[in-house]
Amino acid sequence: MNSSIAEHAGCWFLTSGIQESNGGVARYFVADACHNKPVSTEITGYAASALCYLHSVTGRAEFLEAAVRAARFLTQDAWDQASHTFPFEPGSAHVYFFDVGIISRGLLAVSRATEDESFRSRAQDAALSLAFDFLGDGAFHPAIELPEKQPLAYEPKWSREPGCYQLKSALAWLEAGDEHARRMFEIVLASALATHESFLDPARDTREKTMDRLHAYCYFLEALLFVDQDHRARAALGIGIRRVAALLREISPEFERSDVCAQLLRVRLIAQHLDIVRLDEPAAAEEADRAAVYQSDSTDPKLAGGFWFGRKRGEMLPFMNPVSTAFCMQALELWREHRSGTWGFELHQLI
Repeated sequence: MNSSIAEHAGCWFLTSGIQESNGGVARYFVADACHNKPVSTEITGYAASALCYLHSVTGRAEFLEAAVRAARFLTQDAWDQASHTFPFEPGSAHVYFFDVGIISRGLLAVSRATEDESFRSRAQDAALSLAFDFLGDGAFHPAIELPEKQPLAYEPKWSREPGCYQLKSALAWLEAGDEHARRMFEIVLASALATHESFLDPARDTREKTMDRLHAYCYFLEALLFVDQDHRARAALGIGIRRVAALLREISPEFERSDVCAQLLRVRLIAQHLDIVRLDEPAAAEEADRAAVYQSDSTDPKLAGGFWFGRKRGEMLPFMNPVSTAFCMQALELWREHRSGTWGFELHQLI
């Protein structure tokens, strides 16, 4: 592993067309039909964070320039001034709690890198939307509908029910640096710790849906890295790493998501370097190998350097995915730093 993996992935963000001229980033590229899915505000937020990270590890100015384009799209085009929040897609009537937090974190990443306070200000606006627009009876609604901001009916899938995965989005409150916002984060943390074991119950889902839930559960584990002084969080993190690792290996012959491999590896490595959970080196090495397989070596600029979403029964799925690319790129760069003894990661850089 070396930094060329990150550079190659970064070039995909710059040259593939996944980021449009206005700065917005498409949900993913469908390779067999050769077209991008529509621009997503959440994915643009993730891309902003990823491009800032790429700038920090490579020093290449074009990555920061692309991050700024993404942030400007979010603050100028995607923000719904009337409802004071970020819709799922520009013009959509739906807003997701998870998306708004990810966008806020992306804007904070660009603000740190550029010292542009307009991005921080909009990130704080998004954090206020999280606090006021989604609050329900003992939980935060996963989705609301505009313009009334009424909660959408819950559905039996992870993205349309409250759950421990929401803790990653709630990091927007923790990173805002405000004591009141921190207390909001602690409310979500307490709920997540109380409910996370039931979130990942393979008995209630197909194996394919369980793999999807592993992706969401890893969001919970990632957020726990920010609360390592809490003994409950430390215990849940250790248990969660083992559960995800076992289920990933059990289900992967049928269906494997590249982002789950990468998320698990990132959590392992960061937990090791924070002295929270001791690293299982052989397991981490295997997960690094799993993630690396998904990087495209095509000469087609729409594919070159990006990471595929996953595979079913050994066959690669035709989805070139910005989030898979961001997570795998970062995981493999952290693995390189760990192996070479050059660890320089800061927690706020977690995409």
